[in-house]
Amino acid sequence: MMSFEGKTAWITGASSGIGAALAREWAARGARIILSGRDAARLAQVADDIDSETLILPFDVRDEAAMTAATQQAIDWHGGVDIFVANAGISQRSAAVDTDMAVYREIIDIDLTAQIAATQALLPNLVARQSGTLLFISSIAGKVGVPMRTAYCAAKFGLIGYADALRAELSQQGVSVHVVCPGSVATDVSRNALTADGSKRGRSDKVIDNGIAPDEAAKRIVDAVEANQREIIVAEGVEEAMGELRRTPDQLLDQVAGMVAAGYMDKMKADS
Repeated sequence: MMSFEGKTAWITGASSGIGAALAREWAARGARIILSGRDAARLAQVADDIDSETLILPFDVRDEAAMTAATQQAIDWHGGVDIFVANAGISQRSAAVDTDMAVYREIIDIDLTAQIAATQALLPNLVARQSGTLLFISSIAGKVGVPMRTAYCAAKFGLIGYADALRAELSQQGVSVHVVCPGSVATDVSRNALTADGSKRGRSDKVIDNGIAPDEAAKRIVDAVEANQREIIVAEGVEEAMGELRRTPDQLLDQVAGMVAAGYMDKMKADS
């Protein structure tokens, strides 16, 4: 089992919801915490609730220059980042036929492209150290196509694809990759979701309000990372059943990692 005592955990989207709950959970298990998000004041409120050493690095995940600078600050703080959580994101509540293309671009930019960019910025340091944990917060909607969320599903399916391929690439380099697929968690995800014209929905719904408490979701997630579970489904009822039906078998993940162990990447590089 993995110990988090004295580790440095960097969490994006940390000002509320699952991100803030993960910060509290990892701090309770002895980790130092780096909090990132757009709102420095809200990040400071989260830091005040944490009985651990914290560093606040506010930036917009779409601002690659700010993100690159924050990455260097995070690395320099205690000599490296042990756990990185790609959690920043925004959801959707609109039918495809009604949705502006700009909404697709914004959601995919935030939920997929920016998460890849943040990971890519940190990746060379993790590989050089031959150590680290990457955690990608996807969704049950990254496993099952859910109506009124076509852009969100596209981004979250894509995030799992990136994470699965990256896991295989890093399987011989001491860096673990985990994907989290939450179902309904009691956060502001529905209230902040974009509608067809790009405006925020501004209201929640019963399934979210009655969802898993963020602190409970965070405990399940950290327990699963501690147990080195690669695909982590945090859901209940029908949503859990859907996620389990689409769970990637460990045998398949092992098979792809085995290709790398057998020299697949080296052969591809030599042939290019």
